[in-house]
Amino acid sequence: MLGNWFKTTVLMAGIVVLFGTVGAALGGAGGMLIALAIAAAMNVYAYWFSDKAVLKMYNAQEVDAQSAPKFYNMVRELAQNAQLPMPKVYIIDEAQPNAFATGRDPEHAAVAATTGIMRILSERELRGVMAHELAHVKHRDTLISTISATIAGAISSIAQFGMLFGGRDRGVHPAVAILIMVLAPIAAMLIQMAISRAREFEADKGGAEISGDPQALAAALEKIHNYAHQIPMDTAEQHPETAQMMIINPLSAGGLKGLFSTHPQTEERVARLLAMAR
Repeated sequence: MLGNWFKTTVLMAGIVVLFGTVGAALGGAGGMLIALAIAAAMNVYAYWFSDKAVLKMYNAQEVDAQSAPKFYNMVRELAQNAQLPMPKVYIIDEAQPNAFATGRDPEHAAVAATTGIMRILSERELRGVMAHELAHVKHRDTLISTISATIAGAISSIAQFGMLFGGRDRGVHPAVAILIMVLAPIAAMLIQMAISRAREFEADKGGAEISGDPQALAAALEKIHNYAHQIPMDTAEQHPETAQMMIINPLSAGGLKGLFSTHPQTEERVARLLAMAR
């Protein structure tokens, strides 16, 4: 837990430094102060409200024991197994099979699954997937993943802030602005790569322990992987910074998206789970 809090602190500090550096480059001391103020405000917003923003982005609908009894009770049983408070439960009307967890701590957590994943997985496989998401909650991964998703989206637009800092008036060379526009999305991807891949292995292990069925999670991962690359998810494509929150990368392969994948290879994840089962 301390490790994740350290990573979160480093992430927030790094974003502040990045914003300040770009602000200084494009707007001098005044630009740096404006950038630092924006970065500080974003960190506060991300800590308290980024989970709600992501759920709204995906048009997630909250369900309960009356509206989705089977799914809700499954999550409740797994949360009890994991000794976690009951999270809020959401369903996303998307054909692509996927799921994610969000929230700043276990007391304010939420888990979400698409209608696609509920269609293609057996009850046993779906149980393994939701156990994986609850493992993220238990490990307190959700804070850093949700914050990184929110802030990485802003990093991708950081060059636009330069216009607010008066870059043109200060005679900033156009090549500098173009360089920032190119490097900012890559920086966002690298940040997410650094914090995402190891988390997925740990959540697979934790999910297998919570469900008591590593083979079911392994089968679910293989099935989701095969379907996810055939069925696009428009919201994820429009907001690629949220991809690292999903159990399987929801983005279409190719270009920088494929090169900077935030998820480890599905084959390796499956192999590790089957080794646990043996």
